[in-house]
Amino acid sequence: MKTVNVKEEARRLIDKLPENCTWDDLIYAIYIRQGVEAGLADVKAGRIRTVEEVQRKLGLST
Repeated sequence: MKTVNVKEEARRLIDKLPENCTWDDLIYAIYIRQGVEAGLADVKAGRIRTVEEVQRKLGLST
């Protein structure tokens, strides 16, 4: 697995933001990036469920 250099990735993320971005914009971008990476790690580790499995577990009809 490729090792991610967080500082480099943070710089790339900042460079993609508009010049007039706010701190909230930056925090949101970091939050989304971290969520995507966590999701991809879950998929790679097999920690996923189908929609049908979740619906059955929650007692929802399909």
